[in-house]
Amino acid sequence: MAARAWKKFYRDFGHKRAFLSPIASARHCSSTAETAPKIPHFSKKGRLLTGATIGLVIAGGAYVSTVDEATFCGWLFSATKLVNPLFALLDPEFAHTLAVSAASRGWVPREKRPDPSNLGLEVWGRKFSNPLGLAAGFDKNAVAVDGLLGLGFGFVEVGSVTPVPQEGNPKPRIFRLREEGAIINRCGFNSEGIVAVAKRLGVQHGKRKLDETSTATSSSNEDVKQGGKAGPGILGVNLGKNKTSEDAAGDYVQGVHTLSQYADYLVINVSSPNTPGLRMLQGRKQLKDLVKKVQAARDEMQWGEEGPPPLLVKIAPDLSKEDLEDIAAVALALRLDGLVRYLGMSFNYMLHLLCLKCLNIAFRGLTLQMIISNTTISRPETIAKNPAASETGGLSGKPLFGISTDLLRETYILTRGKIPLIGCGGISSGEDAYNKIRAGATLVQLYTAFAYGGPALIPQIKAELSECLERDGFKSVIEAVGADCR
Repeated sequence: MAARAWKKFYRDFGHKRAFLSPIASARHCSSTAETAPKIPHFSKKGRLLTGATIGLVIAGGAYVSTVDEATFCGWLFSATKLVNPLFALLDPEFAHTLAVSAASRGWVPREKRPDPSNLGLEVWGRKFSNPLGLAAGFDKNAVAVDGLLGLGFGFVEVGSVTPVPQEGNPKPRIFRLREEGAIINRCGFNSEGIVAVAKRLGVQHGKRKLDETSTATSSSNEDVKQGGKAGPGILGVNLGKNKTSEDAAGDYVQGVHTLSQYADYLVINVSSPNTPGLRMLQGRKQLKDLVKKVQAARDEMQWGEEGPPPLLVKIAPDLSKEDLEDIAAVALALRLDGLVRYLGMSFNYMLHLLCLKCLNIAFRGLTLQMIISNTTISRPETIAKNPAASETGGLSGKPLFGISTDLLRETYILTRGKIPLIGCGGISSGEDAYNKIRAGATLVQLYTAFAYGGPALIPQIKAELSECLERDGFKSVIEAVGADCR
């Protein structure tokens, strides 16, 4: 690729010289009465510097043309370390908008190197190339899905998406705590709404289907599909409610009806601290009633052999032990309700779903799963001296790691390891991701560390995670899930 680019450069350069030569000749042949324009005189040092620069560019291009694609890809990711500090000089929300815009235009590196084989895993009947995902909140309106998946994430979660567009809370609403590796935000579900997001995801879904039809290289007999509905990676859609809405269940149902056809999994966000009354939905009765309505809305839709997307609930890290026990009980009860409801299906439909693959799909769709956790409203002592700590909103980043990991471990034990969990909160290294997995997470998500570290952090965490698994004798991620709870 690089070689072709340099050939084009030489061809264009030669063409320009040929085009300019007659003009230069005409100038010398013109009448002496006509004053020729003065050509600026460059000093000997200037000519030497110019020549040296051109020589270095040509030599660099020639060398790049001989480098393999994997090495060149590594260079591109490393180069982002030079650009990323510039974002720290910008307003936090403007820097965030700029980063999303860059990803949407393809101005970010694209991972060409395969992931380590021990990072691959199967969840919800789909193959993840690695367990590292991007949490909701970064790409709220699904404008940069392809670019973000191209960075090497195993999955990307967009949203939160509200039924009706809303501006969110007044600005400023994002605050950096750089020394602590943390962020406080009180955005309040700023969203362009489900219609705008559905249009974008619909276009992406159509391109994906077109590519599948044109290539048609994979076997239709595979039990587990490679990638997801957005392309080679998996796409999650996080659903929220409007601030002024009095019918929370209606908002989530509307999101399911509009967006679930484009999602590999759906998330009910009932834990953001920036929407008044939202966390009240985490109560045992409220959550059970809400999830049942959302499940019913999803199940009444037409689904192919892949079945409906799994349903997850995102919970807060500030729950009491009793609240957590209630949520775990709801998750297990709905799992059992799903089994009973499945066994109560009509005889004809039972025959249709007789094969093991269909049974797995049915059970997967009827199980409630969890993301642990959202941001915290608490302020650990480690950030007390930072002036920004007094700002209201949810705290994310390194100070959240211990709180969220303890909650993850407790949830894994309460659900007896029967429900896939996504660990989120404070991950900034491969060792952090590994500790989340050992505490019970099947998948993990980044956000704040990615905002600070940029694209170069993704291959770094994957490489470190792979080394951690090998160090402790685990052949795969699945083998390590919940290792600290056994």
